[in-house]
Amino acid sequence: MIPERWLNLGILAALVAVPIWALVVDEPFIITLVTRAVIFALAAVGLNIALGLGGLVSLGHAVFFGIGGYAMGILAYHAQTFTPLAEWPFPIDGTKSMPVIWLVAVTTSTLAALLIGLLSLRTSGVYFIMITLAFGQMFYYFSISWAQYGGEDGLSIYVRNGFPGLNTLDPIQFFAICFALLCAVLGFNALLARSPFGLALNAARQVPHRVETMGLSPFRLKLVAFVISGAVTGLAGALFADLNRFVSPTMFSWQMSGEIIIFVILGGVARLIGPVIGAAAFVLLEHWLGGLSDYWHIYLGAILLGVVLFARGGIVGLVARAHG
Repeated sequence: MIPERWLNLGILAALVAVPIWALVVDEPFIITLVTRAVIFALAAVGLNIALGLGGLVSLGHAVFFGIGGYAMGILAYHAQTFTPLAEWPFPIDGTKSMPVIWLVAVTTSTLAALLIGLLSLRTSGVYFIMITLAFGQMFYYFSISWAQYGGEDGLSIYVRNGFPGLNTLDPIQFFAICFALLCAVLGFNALLARSPFGLALNAARQVPHRVETMGLSPFRLKLVAFVISGAVTGLAGALFADLNRFVSPTMFSWQMSGEIIIFVILGGVARLIGPVIGAAAFVLLEHWLGGLSDYWHIYLGAILLGVVLFARGGIVGLVARAHG
């Protein structure tokens, strides 16, 4: 059986090796493809905090992904067109605007997750799923009607935001930023799972009544997990918008929420590296199967069905059993 630590390191090493190889052979598209997988992995890691540790099946996590994206798009739009919002509440320097935009994206996503969590977590099971879906659809239709920022057509950003000391227009340097953030969040997730909070949250997922007898509130534990999850997913949304230099209402769609869940299920729910493997597998299948057929989702559905039926622990569980 492969120790999970070595599997984690191997996957992260592969994510670094592929862009370096692409840089050597001058294939910038491959670097962008891996960057897309890393950003999706970051969003899936965020969801896995709520789903894997807290047992919260959210079909509305695209809300936070979209909020992060629109936070980036709106601030960048005003900064690049020199409209007044760029000077309020602080000026945005285009050469080092990324950290400021990340802060805004994470803050707004955190507040949204807090409000949505306060309402949604009063329910459970299918009711929780439907309420989170409803919030996602509300934000989706609001963004469509927001004509000031492109409405249904979305909003284009002319220049990618800057990071101090780096050229973010260089694919390999932008990948390095995204990969560093992914590693930081994975490290945080590992510490969180082993912390007293993570252990209490896991107990609240399995036996909430016993947690209550210990004087802890399952509602509060799950709310904190949901808020952290939303913040991480919002950061991923900001990076995704910067990668494409474009934001649109599709970032709020229930399809996006479904894709983030697929990343987690493919890789392995509650596994540290599971969301990373799932996101990478999804992007690879999207690229490969998409070139074979316009109906590639049918094949993806068959693969997902096989994982659910025969690899209950996702790809990580399947690999572990194969080497057990």
